[in-house]
Amino acid sequence: MQWTAPHLLIADDDRDFRESLSELFQRRGFRTHLACDGCEAIEIVRQQSELHLVLLDVHMPRLSGLDALEQIRLLVESTLPCIIMTAQMDDRIKQRAAELQTHSLLSKPFTLRDITGAVEELMFRSYGWSM
Repeated sequence: MQWTAPHLLIADDDRDFRESLSELFQRRGFRTHLACDGCEAIEIVRQQSELHLVLLDVHMPRLSGLDALEQIRLLVESTLPCIIMTAQMDDRIKQRAAELQTHSLLSKPFTLRDITGAVEELMFRSYGWSM
């Protein structure tokens, strides 16, 4: 299955970082939706009927990425692919991410190759879509 523009939600409280990721993935054919925190990410999931992948930062104001993912799992198909990003990886985050069925964990800082590779692998595994 292939879409002309798969939809990617990027949630990170660092505006420059999320906008840079947005530009990166738009150049690779994605339609991006941006959220500054977990609450905004949930609202986008509620409003956007066609999301293919979610990138969530763990540490955000109002609602963390992991707490947002827990609520997202209740709203939509539990297999919505998700990549968790964090600058403070620890065993608690790894365990909670596994419980919430995240597909990848990326430690910040990561390279463009790391993030594009993780997204490409996940899009191919989930949908057969190649960038």
